[in-house]
Amino acid sequence: MSPSTSSPTPLDGDHRDADTLRVGVIGLGYAGTTHLESFRSLPGIEVVALAGKERERLELLSAQHGIAHTYADGDELIARDDLDIVSIATPNVLHDRLAVTALEGGKHVFCEKPLAVTAEGAQAMIDAATRAGRVLDAAFNHRRRADVQWVADYLRTEGIGRIYHARASWKRRSGIPGLRSWFTSLELAGGGALIDLGPHVIDTLLHLLGEPRVRTVSAVTHGELGRAGYGAMDRVDQMTSGADFGVEDLAAALLRLEDGASVALEISWAGHTVDDEDISIELLGVDGGVRLFIPRYKGEDTIRVFRDRAGTALTLAPDVRVAGGEHPVVIAEFVETVRAQREGRPVRDEAEHHRRLLERVRIIDACYRSAAQGQEVVV
Repeated sequence: MSPSTSSPTPLDGDHRDADTLRVGVIGLGYAGTTHLESFRSLPGIEVVALAGKERERLELLSAQHGIAHTYADGDELIARDDLDIVSIATPNVLHDRLAVTALEGGKHVFCEKPLAVTAEGAQAMIDAATRAGRVLDAAFNHRRRADVQWVADYLRTEGIGRIYHARASWKRRSGIPGLRSWFTSLELAGGGALIDLGPHVIDTLLHLLGEPRVRTVSAVTHGELGRAGYGAMDRVDQMTSGADFGVEDLAAALLRLEDGASVALEISWAGHTVDDEDISIELLGVDGGVRLFIPRYKGEDTIRVFRDRAGTALTLAPDVRVAGGEHPVVIAEFVETVRAQREGRPVRDEAEHHRRLLERVRIIDACYRSAAQGQEVVV
């Protein structure tokens, strides 16, 4: 028996407002809590159920947010027949199975990144969404930052000529999320730094580049610091044995795009470097360049534009300020897509959206295959 205050069937379905979307959230960590708070901040949304393995955390969140129905098992939450949306923020390896179950049960699904740990898992989710006619989306909130949107607009309106190379990275000095957490278990996470931070960097980069196809990948991975006991985000774990550290703390790759452009990608949880919590995307074009540099989630002075005017090198620093709150924005967009689908007024090309979701997973999947095989692989 799970610690549930309800059966899987609705207790209050007779009092439902037809316009209210009812949500169940699976996962109690930072991501799950962020999903929960973001859904609750939106009008016309009611979070009615919460699931997670940590009993004390489950009871705390349910009390704080007035959620009556709690479950230790995500499948029990999904079995409720009064839910419209299931939000998934569990260890990565569970994403595809839970999502497919929810989609086949007629629920729309919002999933934390990565969508799945393998391309096959992501494809199964997409196929289930297509068969059920339900909305499937992932928590790519970084592309909603105001500075990212400014760069996207600049590239669309001003342009920097043909972009022939890009450098993209997320680097931390001590950012391994627990040397003994599920994040560092290959069986539960499917990988380390690359599958944790990489989806955001890859999604933002592809968004800025206009969604090009990645043709081949040549990648390497290293887990030296984690195994040596360095780099933990929680200093209590620092300098302790990391023998059970089963994933990479650094991944680097060269991506070749179908249009001949290239991308140098580096993602790291830890390193004896000056980098602390630094996200960087640099685009090199024939007529100019743009660098987006975000140290420690900084919200201002993050953009530089490089141009050559009449033989003079110019550097522009636009005044763009990031207000934050990107998770509620991406979840609001998901909710609007659900409402539009229910009302028969689609707001996007679902097939193209699914292609983009799958592309992110396929790139990371290819990076891991390349690193394991020691050679370049086709995406």
